[in-house]
Amino acid sequence: MYTKLQPLSMGEQVEFLTKALVKKKSYNHTEGEREKADFILSIIRSFPYFKAHPELAWFQEIENDKLQRRNVFAFIKGKKQTNKTIIYHAHYDTVGTEDYGALQNISNDSDALLTYFSQYDGDAELRREALSGEWLFGRGSLDMQSGIAIHLVNLLYFSNHLDELEGNLLVLFNPDEENQHVGIRGALSEFVRLKEKKSLEYVAAINNDFISPLYDGDVNKYIYTGGAGKLLACFYIAGREAHVGESLLGIDPTLIAGELNQRINQNFQLVEKLPDDLVLPPSCLYLKEDKKSYDVQTPVSCRTYFNYFIYNKTPKNVLEDLTEIAKKACQSVEHKLKENFDAYREANGLPERQIHWKVGVTTLESYLQYLQEKNIDPKNTIEKIVKNCLRSELDDRMIAFQIVEALHNLDPEKNPKVILFFAPPFLPSNTLTEDERDLSIKACIQAVLDEEGENLGEPFKLRKYFPYLCDGSFLSFNGSIDDIHSVINNFPAMNELFPIPLKEMKSLNIPALNFGVYGKGGHKWTERVYKPYSFHVLPTLIRKVTNRLLSL
Repeated sequence: MYTKLQPLSMGEQVEFLTKALVKKKSYNHTEGEREKADFILSIIRSFPYFKAHPELAWFQEIENDKLQRRNVFAFIKGKKQTNKTIIYHAHYDTVGTEDYGALQNISNDSDALLTYFSQYDGDAELRREALSGEWLFGRGSLDMQSGIAIHLVNLLYFSNHLDELEGNLLVLFNPDEENQHVGIRGALSEFVRLKEKKSLEYVAAINNDFISPLYDGDVNKYIYTGGAGKLLACFYIAGREAHVGESLLGIDPTLIAGELNQRINQNFQLVEKLPDDLVLPPSCLYLKEDKKSYDVQTPVSCRTYFNYFIYNKTPKNVLEDLTEIAKKACQSVEHKLKENFDAYREANGLPERQIHWKVGVTTLESYLQYLQEKNIDPKNTIEKIVKNCLRSELDDRMIAFQIVEALHNLDPEKNPKVILFFAPPFLPSNTLTEDERDLSIKACIQAVLDEEGENLGEPFKLRKYFPYLCDGSFLSFNGSIDDIHSVINNFPAMNELFPIPLKEMKSLNIPALNFGVYGKGGHKWTERVYKPYSFHVLPTLIRKVTNRLLSL
């Protein structure tokens, strides 16, 4: 591979590697992820530096991964005697190609897609961009094979110019960003090991996950000093079943789920207001009652969960907010049920009856305490379900719901209730703080952006939180010990379903920066990367920021 890259300019190298990486399919949760890791390591080991030092490019096996996926690492020690180290990282998995429809057979062929879109009449802008020759198409071209290509080209450059590297460079390419983030979570132990073995001081980590225009005509290039967090806020709703002929005597959990959905889904009042940052409201990702087939009994329970972005808020804050929302939702449903029953009774001339529609609301942590106070030990139940479910292909979120449902069934009273908890994935938020180190990093980045912006005519904007989900969220944890406990205590079987070493993340505390490739159509069949910026400007920008940070 090195011999093919050798005669090419920097931009040509990035384009050549991007096309080659796009062609190698690595859809999430497929064997292609292992094959892509092999391909990337073979590229790195073709570089002269790593031919001379093969031990400095290696695989890390990801523990307990059913697909036996691997992280790819490479390390360069600069000539300057320092422990200061910059991390480059990027994920090599992509989403699937079903969205390409009839074009699925060429979804990984950048040249064939360019030909197609150059003749495409369905979108004038798309055709114009294809004809310009300034865009490269294909699944993963934007998210994020071009990002990998840039890191590889810079790795090659610094390995050939050690005297220009102001410190050390550690590069990571990992799988599974598009699903459970097992790659970056697995890499944390390797970061700790290398830090201890080589006495490394991690200055910052540079990801280059993609950026896109935020509105029509937006030409800004956004640089981020952290990442938004994500909680999957789950509600297990246990109602009171009834025959449909007596449905007003029951408590239909779908009514509560609907009320929760109305109050949470796309509710912008729940969003943290952050000046100069793109913030997004919660979204409902799942809502379903428990019925497996038709019968005339109303549902016994219902399950729903929400994608909930967090920035400055802590998981504990979110729990408190959602608990209050759930209480108000239940009170609203209780009121409606009573009104409906009274109207039914009066319309049919029936006597009054003492019926209640009270629904309790609790967090998982409080519910576990409640069970223990009743001398009910939930530990064996949780272990049994985890053991049985992990053998199956059951979705991790459904395993979490099964655990909570089983805990509800331990209570002999089985009163109607809503149990609030977290399920995979959990991404902490992080960004640069106001301490001396972080302020120096921010000032350093801003200085480079000001210089390069003026030289290149590029409108750079520095923002706090990368607005979409990314692996950088796992490089530090800004929360307190109480926040750690709040997550763990409300996350059923977290160590089995979604283990992340929050204490180690807090100890590592690596600033997570994102200098993204620029393009459009991420996760869409029109996915494309803009070559003039991504291939010709961004690699040099990352090099300059790297050396400026290492010089702090």
